[in-house]
Amino acid sequence: MNLKLHKPSGIHHHSIQLPGSKSISNRVLIIKALSGLPFSIQNISDSDDTSHLEKALTNYSKTSLLDVGHAGTDMRFLTAFLSLKNGDYELTGSERLQQRPIRDLVDVLRTLGADIAYKKNEGFPPLQIKGKSLQGGTVEISGKVSSQFISALLLAAPYFTNGLEITITSELVSRPYVNMTIEIMREFGAAVDWKGSKIVVSPKPYAYSKPDYIIESDWSAVSYYYSMVALSKIGTELTVKSLFKNSLQADAACENIYKNFGVTTTFSDNEICISKNSDATKALLELDFIECPDIAQTVVCTCIGLQIPFCFLGLQTLKVKETDRILALKNEIKKFGIDITVSDSTIEWPVTSLMIDNSKVSIATYHDHRMAMSFAPLCLLVDGIIIEDAKVVSKSYPLFWEHLKQIGITYCNV
Repeated sequence: MNLKLHKPSGIHHHSIQLPGSKSISNRVLIIKALSGLPFSIQNISDSDDTSHLEKALTNYSKTSLLDVGHAGTDMRFLTAFLSLKNGDYELTGSERLQQRPIRDLVDVLRTLGADIAYKKNEGFPPLQIKGKSLQGGTVEISGKVSSQFISALLLAAPYFTNGLEITITSELVSRPYVNMTIEIMREFGAAVDWKGSKIVVSPKPYAYSKPDYIIESDWSAVSYYYSMVALSKIGTELTVKSLFKNSLQADAACENIYKNFGVTTTFSDNEICISKNSDATKALLELDFIECPDIAQTVVCTCIGLQIPFCFLGLQTLKVKETDRILALKNEIKKFGIDITVSDSTIEWPVTSLMIDNSKVSIATYHDHRMAMSFAPLCLLVDGIIIEDAKVVSKSYPLFWEHLKQIGITYCNV
């Protein structure tokens, strides 16, 4: 399904209820499955990734083949989870997921006694896992590739016989996601101590006395609305529900980043009002996305739309996401007559050319939900942008196009 987006006269002030955070939902699902605790999960993510994980956690005791599609988080979390569960499992995913490295996590689990083999290519899914009890112990792991490797180990660690002591041997990418994991574990009674490069988890099972756990809405999804407000006229406002001021989510960095574009955020009663109050600064914008890489595509597109020069760092994990997001951005932005400069970890643009108002531009999405959603706000400037394979948004935000319609953005199938 390809969608052609029509340029609106402006954004309608509307109150949007976003889906629950995929990151929080997936962590809580693993904790619930490990602990067997009877609490219910409220406002759980309706994303494909979370649906895949729920299905796997429901069916792993009934089937030996588990397929998580494009879901990298599911692959990492289930690798550690299944290593603890008696049985013989094949854990697989899409063609792209089978190109995403998992060696660092597998090596550590093997050190802890896990029985894991590669079914095809060494260092990559699919995996053959023979689950059993694990003693735990002391390990080292690089923080360069993915914080999800560390989170996968931490979530399982309370059920290692001797607990776990992890030493992170290099710069940790996406540090807030590890912090999120630890804080959620503590909410469920886990004993976790993080000092410097060392994290220690005691062999203490999860415990929770409340009947419900409420998932905060997804700050990654909010980024697209920040972009729309930034690209709109002064006075534009949107309200987004179920967001907390002291969020554990790394992408809450939107609040500060979008101040550069004249956008302010007002918190009240677990919701926010996003407002365009002034013109954006035209000075060079320099940002390091090492802690929040998932919103980098959105911010790049915002800068392109507002003709703001930028130099963005800390993007190395974008190379191993659903697609090579750095290369994908370069390819699609070029369709507007703009050539950005990229490396394996940076994206730069000195504003040497203006964006072409080309109604025939068609954005390839590369099976990447964030490519579709980060380019969509540019319809506020260029009428008739086509988003190819628009259903790809279901990976994290199935109602995205419906919510755009609610704020006045219309579209048609092409």
